Parts: sequence; C-alpha cells; structure tokens
Amino acid sequence: MIDAINLHVKEPAELLDFLMKQQGISHNAAKGLLARRQVLVNNSIITQYNYQLQPKQKVQITKFSHNSLRSKMLELVYEDKYIIVVNKHEGLLSVAAEHRKDRTAYSIISEYVSREHRFAKIFVVHRLDRDTSGLMMFVKDEKTKENMREHWHEMVVDRRYVAVLDGELPKDNGTITSWLTEDKNLVMHSLPVDNGGELAITHYQVIKRNNGYTLVELRLETGKKNQIRVHMQSMGYPLVGDVKYGREGIDPMHRLALHAFKLCFYHPVTHEFMEFETPYPPVFKKLLAANEGKAHDNNAIFRTNVLK
Repeated sequence: MIDAINLHVKEPAELLDFLMKQQGISHNAAKGLLARRQVLVNNSIITQYNYQLQPKQKVQITKFSHNSLRSKMLELVYEDKYIIVVNKHEGLLSVAAEHRKDRTAYSIISEYVSREHRFAKIFVVHRLDRDTSGLMMFVKDEKTKENMREHWHEMVVDRRYVAVLDGELPKDNGTITSWLTEDKNLVMHSLPVDNGGELAITHYQVIKRNNGYTLVELRLETGKKNQIRVHMQSMGYPLVGDVKYGREGIDPMHRLALHAFKLCFYHPVTHEFMEFETPYPPVFKKLLAANEGKAHDNNAIFRTNVLK
C-alpha cells in the first residue's frame, strides 16, 4: 500500500501495545491512529484497541485516515471485511418501519459501505429499539448473516445493558423468568407461567440506588421484543422515560433510560473472541448523583397493582 508503514507480527499481542512498541509512540498517539482509522490488519481497518494480533499477520499504518462514518446518530466502533459494530444513539430506528422512510442505522451504514464499494451490501443480525442506545452489529455478506442467525446463541455469549429504574429496587440481584405474549396493539405482556408465549430470561445486578432511582446492569439470556422493559415493569420498577411500559410523566432525561453497553461474541468467520464495551451514558449517572439523599415519590400503589 502506498503511503503506509508495513509491520509484520511475530508473536501474539494486543494491537495497541504492538503499535506503541513497534513505533515507539505513546498510548494516546496509538489510540489516535486507531480512532482515525489509519490502522489495517491483513487489509481490514481495525479500530479496536485490544484486537488480538497473531503471528504472520500484517499491520499497516496509513498516512491518511480512511473514510469515516459521517453521522451524528452513530459511531463506528469496529469494522473488518465481514462485520461492522456501531454505537447507536437513542431516537434512531435500527431498520425502517413498514411503509415509512425514516433515517435508520441500516440506511446510514449502507451509505457508508457504498462509498468504498458501490454495490456493497450490509445485513442486520439483531436490532435495538428506536429509543434504546448502544452497541449493535451488522454483517457484510449473506453467508455470514445466515451463519450468525443459525448459530446466534453459540456465537453471542454476552449482551449487557444498563438502565435507570423508577424507584429504588430493594434486591441487589436476581433473575426474572417469564413468558411474553404480544397483544393486537403490539404491547408485550409477561406471565410467570407458560401460556404459550416466548420464554424470556433477564439477569439483573444493582449498581447504585439514590434519589428514588436505581442504576441497574442487565444481562440477557434470551433476546425477546421489549424484554427488559416488560420485565422491569412486571417487577414494579419500570424504566425511566418509558412511555410504553412506564409511568406517565417520569421522563427527567427526555429519553428512555436503556443502553446496550456490552457485546461479546465469537467472530462468525475467524471464530476469534470479540469484546466491545461503551461507557454508561453520563446522564444516567448524573440523575442518580443529583440531590443526594433526597427522597423521590416511588408510587407504591402503582407497584402493588403491577405485581398483582
């Protein structure tokens, strides 16, 4: 490649450490190269700082940055010739709704890949609700898409979310198991017994309680429609800002308090273990930090009714 430094990997190493050692540059300088998409491994752009290099791989550092994803609603987290991982902002649909032409994560990524290859395509393998932010993945060919869909539960080993709940959840951790059904109004309902619906399992861990709210981390064992939102509602602690399953008027952040912050999977082609994580949204932590010790009306009557 013209205007590129070519390096050859002789022993296993994380990409960031490799760049620092081989180029004699600082931690921040190495991260800057990755952020500007100037680093390729075997001709694929890599932005993941802890990407695991293997002997005989070729690392290239280009003089100029590659085309970046130009969108205020998405950030590119990782890309190779098979997959793309992005951080989606709240308010952006994953894919277009029927009979609508909204701007979507899918359309933004499609335009992005077509700038490099006119007839390039991408495929959706999982979705986030419009009002949920966080990590989601696309693939670049139909064979990889089918492979991921067929082996999703073996490949995707950890999907975690962070949420803010309305009320201070008393139990530090637990697991919610229920069966979900959807009514004619497209609203999901949760029952603790098998009623012919879909089995849904959510594990939760409290991070912090304050100001009448709970910051909680959630791990999905299954990934059903609106699963987290319905499970939290069924416990009587709905998500803050949830106009569909929450309490009317509880929207101090002007958004749904749900963010997909962690995604771990085995690469569908190389079988390498991939791990991505984004910080908790600052507004989540700010809400719990404000007015330390001040009580918030948790509406016990509402929770009692929900738990019946």
